[in-house]
Amino acid sequence: MRRSMLFIPAANPKQVMFAATMGADTIIFDLEDAVSPMEKDSARILLRNLLKTMDYSKIEICVRVNSLDSPFWQEDLEEIVPLAPGLIMTPKIESPADVEVFDKAISEIEEKSGLEKGSIGLVPLIETAKGIENSYLVATASPRVKAMLLGGEDYTANLQCKRTKEGNEIDYARKRIVNAARAAGVEIYDTPFTDAHDDFGIIDDAAYAKSLGFTGKSAISPRHVDAINEAFSPSQADVDYAYDVRDALAEGKEKGLGVVALRGKMIDKPVEIRALQTIAIAKELGIERSPKEDD
Repeated sequence: MRRSMLFIPAANPKQVMFAATMGADTIIFDLEDAVSPMEKDSARILLRNLLKTMDYSKIEICVRVNSLDSPFWQEDLEEIVPLAPGLIMTPKIESPADVEVFDKAISEIEEKSGLEKGSIGLVPLIETAKGIENSYLVATASPRVKAMLLGGEDYTANLQCKRTKEGNEIDYARKRIVNAARAAGVEIYDTPFTDAHDDFGIIDDAAYAKSLGFTGKSAISPRHVDAINEAFSPSQADVDYAYDVRDALAEGKEKGLGVVALRGKMIDKPVEIRALQTIAIAKELGIERSPKEDD
């Protein structure tokens, strides 16, 4: 279950070493924005060595490599892909052609390393107006694309507007990229909340992202991970209701009823789908149904 994706600077050995203890479902080890040009080589080597020796088996590993317009991305892939991280995050993706370049390069390294072709997924990072408009084409450019992530900071810089905590300036991009991802059948993750020290604003921001249809949300501060995980986890009431829906439908089918109602409301197909999705998520998170009074 991937709800929270936490960015960790690959140049910070302490944070890289203790990443598995920070509570995030996925750790994004960052070789791009969080690393200065002078530190690129040392950060890449540090990350390579720690990925070889540390136990990250309880979390999903994603590595953000450098962008195609930099001189570093190929070296990033050569060092990191042989270690078989679950995901590679590719920044500043604007078109299917960008995805295809990374896809081809990763395939060649997989073959040289004896890895199964296509075993490493891609998470295109959409950070420009052009990328937003092409987001469906990006999402469908390769079977490697497992998810997309919205990069609000670079996106607003590209729009030439101010990035705010309220987020009105990224509302269109959020809705557009969610729709594109769902149409393409891939997961979609929201941009980090802008204020790493605001422990209350993140709660509202994560709840809003969830309401739009995002799968989860990224973070730049470990302080935000718990709020994100809670926002993107079903509540106990949600889980109990989902099981009630499932039971009511099963009972209706057993009785040969064409229409089933629960708590005075008809259970239609969308309600059934949402209930089954909630049950699947609850099982993955270990959230059990509340005991019934007659149990």
